[in-house]
Amino acid sequence: MQLCRDSIEWCKAEKRSFLRQRIQARLAALLLESKKYTDALALLEELLREVKRLDDKPLLVEINLVESATHHALRNLAKAKASLTSARTAANAIYCPPLLQAQIDVNAGCLHAEENDFKTAFSYFYEALENFDSINHARGIDCIKYMLMCKIMLNAPDDVSSIINGKPGMRHQGEAIEAMRAVATAHKQRSLQEFEKALATHATHLGADPIISTHLNALYDMLLQENICRIIEPYSRVETAHIAQLMKLPLRQIEAKLSQMILDKKFKGILDAGAGCLIVYEDQSPDHTYEQALETLGNMSKVVDALYVKANQISAPPVDKEKEKKEKEEKEKEEKEKKEKEKKGGKDDAKKKQKK
Repeated sequence: MQLCRDSIEWCKAEKRSFLRQRIQARLAALLLESKKYTDALALLEELLREVKRLDDKPLLVEINLVESATHHALRNLAKAKASLTSARTAANAIYCPPLLQAQIDVNAGCLHAEENDFKTAFSYFYEALENFDSINHARGIDCIKYMLMCKIMLNAPDDVSSIINGKPGMRHQGEAIEAMRAVATAHKQRSLQEFEKALATHATHLGADPIISTHLNALYDMLLQENICRIIEPYSRVETAHIAQLMKLPLRQIEAKLSQMILDKKFKGILDAGAGCLIVYEDQSPDHTYEQALETLGNMSKVVDALYVKANQISAPPVDKEKEKKEKEEKEKEEKEKKEKEKKGGKDDAKKKQKK
């Protein structure tokens, strides 16, 4: 990083702007690796303004990729997606080397995995693996690990074994593949002890990678919930110490997880801290009495309205039909007489005008 800074100062003195921009992009990537995210973003913001004016598409793709990875590390997925979209747009206008295309695919796969869309993420990681392998790049093993992680999260243990025993797995045999195999075996057996053992044994390959560790923590949490639900299923009242003993986990961790599950409405119950037990309520069927009573009252209201209309019709005095006919005939005669008078008046006016 210090070498990059010194080189940037020299480029400024010699007015080598294109070289300076390249070195600044490399410095931003190094700041990202050293987890200095605010410094990296500040440098990238200035650099983007300059490069957009010059319309240097290859450099623009690299800068947008670093920016996307930085936002992803800060858990700002919306901005990470926007930066990745900008990188793809710029990459579509130029020839994209395999290494750069592989980096775009890896970033896209990571973002889809964050949204739990592991099928799409797997396809992106597979494309990235092919590009890395075409140039014999060391990051191919990372793509294999991400592919296996996606299959584990999709609960597809058969696919995990087929990938490990297939061409990609055979090409990248090593401790990283064995670490993912151990995790897949633990997940298949639904064993928390095996899962923790795998994490402890292969900490360098599983814990060091932030993408793998994030998803494995979510997987561990899901396994813990499933095991707790399976243990408490036959009980209406059970000691928390008994649950901890069966699961071979600390009592505090079990109590914290149970309280979280109750708040998340995974099951209905309460924790009795004084007695040190969990009280589980049975799932009650919803009571529809109130809705049925309202429906009955609405129907009764309609019946009463209909009866009221009929009662009014019955109580009304009988109407003489002959009188109605006579009245209609008289009205029709009056209307005819009016029309005839209007016609005669119009003719008289026309004659007077002619005489004048």
